[in-house]
Amino acid sequence: MGSRIIYGPILSRRLGRSLGIDIIKKSEFRKNCNFDCVYCQLGHVDWKISTPSDVTDLVTTEEVIDSLANYHKKVDDLDYITFSGTCEPTLNLELGNMIEQIRNISDVPICVITNSSLVNREDVRNSLSKADLVVATLVSGNEETFQSINRPAEGIELQDIIKGLRELQKMKGSRVAIEVMLLDSNNGYLTNSSDQEIEKLIEVLKFIDPDEIEILTISRPSAEEFIIPVTETRLKEIAQKFDEKLGRERVRLVLKGLKRKRSNIEHENPTDEVYDLILRRPCTFDQVVRSLDIDKEELSPIIEGLVEEHKIIGISSENGMYYRAV
Repeated sequence: MGSRIIYGPILSRRLGRSLGIDIIKKSEFRKNCNFDCVYCQLGHVDWKISTPSDVTDLVTTEEVIDSLANYHKKVDDLDYITFSGTCEPTLNLELGNMIEQIRNISDVPICVITNSSLVNREDVRNSLSKADLVVATLVSGNEETFQSINRPAEGIELQDIIKGLRELQKMKGSRVAIEVMLLDSNNGYLTNSSDQEIEKLIEVLKFIDPDEIEILTISRPSAEEFIIPVTETRLKEIAQKFDEKLGRERVRLVLKGLKRKRSNIEHENPTDEVYDLILRRPCTFDQVVRSLDIDKEELSPIIEGLVEEHKIIGISSENGMYYRAV
């Protein structure tokens, strides 16, 4: 089963109802990224891409526009069009041109979700600055912790990321939100929710000076079983520290439990739409129902069929059964 460039919409804790764009084709790899994060909801990276020049099978601007023109008309209440999915979108250097061309056919705000790995590059910053919103990940202000959590490709260093994020913010082209994914572990693995880590993060965030800071923890099964969510009590403690040091007006604590009015979506091939969604974002049964506005009675045989075909598997977690692409 092939996957399409456009997928969703996804119900996001941060972005509301977001239609996704995946701009590196699946190829022989399940993921195309230069990180192998311990918390990634899509599992491990088979091969970490070092630079954009190493990427094969890139999606073109023309393919994005053709796909989006045919798809977004089926959804009537989008909050964002978002570059994300099974890849790190900044690895495709056509990103800026894609954003410019999308504006010719849609007035929906455009977001790019990035792991921040390439923001030290001027061409990548120029592309990101064309979006309405950039959600950039930063998990630590310490190199050792950054390496422990993100497990980047060789040559990617935290200080380059921090300086690049500061330069992106100074451009004032897009609204910059820093996503701080807070983690804990059940085996002593180095994570980022200790008091020492939080103090360093605050110091670095003051330097970057983003428009918004999002604090959250994992809600889906992680690549590593020993990675666990930070408790809600601890999240609120950390949010309070961020409020005091960085300003309450730009600190946002993102908690689970998003509820949203159902969308109206015209389905042409529900099985493909369900698979495309789960490929990019592991979901529970109910999350698929809400995101795609599909009846439970129709969804049940689709999920059963995809499991039988070994296209997806069920993974149990404290938040329920999630389905993840194989």
